[in-house]
Amino acid sequence: MADQNFRLTGFSSLAIHGGHAQDPRYAHLTPIYASSTFVYDSAEQGMRRFSGQEDGYIYTRWGNPTMDEAADKIAAMESFGITDGGGSPLIVKGYLQASGMAAISALFMSTLKTGDKILSHYSLYGGSQEFMDRLLPEFGISAVIADLRDLNKAEDALKADPAIKMIYIETPANPTLQCVDIEGLTRLGKQYGKLVACDNTFATPYLQQPFRFGVDFIIHSTTKFLNGHGTSIGGVFLGRDIEFMNAWGKKVHRMLGGNSNPFDAFLLVNGMKTLEVRMERHCHNAMEVAGFLNGHAAVAKVNYTGLPDHPDHYVSAKQMRHPGAMLSVELKGGLQAGVNMMDRLQLCTRTVSLGTCDTLMCHPASMTHYSVPKEKREQYGITDGLIRISVGMENIQDIIADMDQALK
Repeated sequence: MADQNFRLTGFSSLAIHGGHAQDPRYAHLTPIYASSTFVYDSAEQGMRRFSGQEDGYIYTRWGNPTMDEAADKIAAMESFGITDGGGSPLIVKGYLQASGMAAISALFMSTLKTGDKILSHYSLYGGSQEFMDRLLPEFGISAVIADLRDLNKAEDALKADPAIKMIYIETPANPTLQCVDIEGLTRLGKQYGKLVACDNTFATPYLQQPFRFGVDFIIHSTTKFLNGHGTSIGGVFLGRDIEFMNAWGKKVHRMLGGNSNPFDAFLLVNGMKTLEVRMERHCHNAMEVAGFLNGHAAVAKVNYTGLPDHPDHYVSAKQMRHPGAMLSVELKGGLQAGVNMMDRLQLCTRTVSLGTCDTLMCHPASMTHYSVPKEKREQYGITDGLIRISVGMENIQDIIADMDQALK
């Protein structure tokens, strides 16, 4: 392992070595600490740990070495190269969750109370949308939806409703790939005294670091690109207010019980070590696929911010290293054309989720966004004929050849 005093200057070095501490038994890789509880040398030590006077593990729902390494690695990647207001390296705290939805739950339950509102935008992951529409109102919390790509409309919403407590963004958004201006929205949030939270799942910290633009919280579904192999479910809840995260954020995380587990954390730690090299190949292939589909006779529209005529091309280029590995496509034949294409695939995989080594394709209207009412879906640009594509790492000629034959 790298010496703790050695300054890492590259992202891949951080992805491999970040968050790691030498195992007491000198294992090369962090072991799977498959223990529900941890023991104490004495009753007094147990008392000190429960009271917070001494650091140490107590119960895996409260913390576990394997889980902590995964969370610390993600925190290190999200804050890499960023400084705080005093010019020192930014320190953030994260808690590994059982899923991306558990991370969203920890975020909302730790920051919002009855009477509060969330300001968010069109086109969100279906689970996030349903959480806002169906679950939060049961706690007296509601969502205000506006086109946050227009900063004037965002400010109008903030002015009109002082009950708004948080601006919640997802950029690029799922599945339309709309991008919002993180820096602009965060500036408005600070101006009006609001919290700002960002779902950074599609981009990953390799392509985009929302903390660089001043957001307060970041969540991920680690199931996706961070794990990279589709072998485990997970999420992470990150915050830059260390006092909050170490106190109320930690308390809510523990009380909700949405923690991860040592085995999934172990798979995640090892998956993240190849994040940079995987994303480079994903992104290269996605650009090629977008260019191919954009010129295809069967395609009406390609949603990919790497295309110069995409309305969010500039915003994406301003805050992302690369437009990314996700895109969606609208076929001229609508729903039936989408069904036909999906049925004819021979290489690409028909499934939900994203971020694995193989190319994944799904039909959001009947899969990921099935629970969102049709009229709301269409308002957000999620039509019946939309196909979402997570471009994989296969040979690019093979990916394009499969899509070409499926469209004929």
